[in-house]
Amino acid sequence: MTERKPSVWTLPGIPPLLITTALAFSGFSLLLPVAPLWATMGGADSFGSGLVNGLLMLSTVATQMLVSPGLRVLGWSRMLVIGLLCLGLPSALHLFSDQLPLILGLAIVRGVGFGIITVCGSSAVAALVEPKRRGRAIGAYGLAIAVPQFVLVPAAPWLAEQVSPALVFGLGIAPALAVPFAIVLGRRLATVPPPQTSAIDINPQGSRIAAVRTRAVVMPIVALLTITCTGGAVLTFAPSMLENTTTAVVALLALTGLGALSRWIFGGIADRFGARRFIAPLLVVAAIGAAGLAVGLTGNTDALATTLLLVGAALIGTAYGGLQNVTLVEAFAAAGDRSRNVVSVVWNAGFDLGTGLGSVVVGTIATASSFPTSFVVLSIASVIVAALVALLRPRVEPR
Repeated sequence: MTERKPSVWTLPGIPPLLITTALAFSGFSLLLPVAPLWATMGGADSFGSGLVNGLLMLSTVATQMLVSPGLRVLGWSRMLVIGLLCLGLPSALHLFSDQLPLILGLAIVRGVGFGIITVCGSSAVAALVEPKRRGRAIGAYGLAIAVPQFVLVPAAPWLAEQVSPALVFGLGIAPALAVPFAIVLGRRLATVPPPQTSAIDINPQGSRIAAVRTRAVVMPIVALLTITCTGGAVLTFAPSMLENTTTAVVALLALTGLGALSRWIFGGIADRFGARRFIAPLLVVAAIGAAGLAVGLTGNTDALATTLLLVGAALIGTAYGGLQNVTLVEAFAAAGDRSRNVVSVVWNAGFDLGTGLGSVVVGTIATASSFPTSFVVLSIASVIVAALVALLRPRVEPR
């Protein structure tokens, strides 16, 4: 009789990882819409308020490049604690002033914390879970990220305007509350042996296979950039491009809710059938969703246009969540366990760069032309990348 394996939710190190991640992303999600709003309340213009999250993402990506050497020098527990404190404590400092210079400075510090937490989190999943079950573990990790975003991103501006910004900034220190769990997680990760050098890495063909692995990682990251451009554009511009407030809120809920569900579901699917085969189809789903948004935006506020907008957002959300899972699983598989920290850095940087790039590209095209044109361009880009993923298969299967 085959011994039944324990659930990935209960594997050693996973519970403190999920709690740490959920608290970290709760603080991040609360301030993502409210910090720019606070700057606007203090008199900043649209450029100034937009600069808040721009600097946050820039600081995040810059920090992500330094996490691997930081882990070697400081270890898991210290790095996680530094990340959580940098992400959480600046929230309370917003109460001292609503002026832009302070808010921008705090955004940079929060970006440092967010960069550390995102890279450490995805690296921890790879370190704690065997490759054959990694998809499910990434799905659980994705839920710990997506559920706070689903609940708090729409709720935070309402709380700030209807109750008080102070309440949001008080709740925003949530990452700091995760410090005890992070220490437990760090101690567990310190006991995980480093990946062993394999025969592939030392045989005469090692450099050739390393090159194949590098090429195999490129397409998942390109696919990730494509979907985060599309999803990030909807998250950024839904309130301004959708005239009906209710439609905008429902569209955001559809995107984030289905994104969370899809990220979880595709974990088990990727483990069972492999991750790569789902990348191109999910990009096609995103292309259809972007096209639906484009058509819906050209119509009036009638039932058909509203339906197209919501279905488009739902399809993008499905692809947005699914691709977050399968691209990370595929990138880890293609690169091998010895490169898991590097893959974590590249994947997280790709995610954040894609989100920022989507806002810039769509904003630029919409200014020159229109929002429907922007989403037509994103739809075409998704189809092109899907074709490339389908055609440019690695000659050597990832080990």
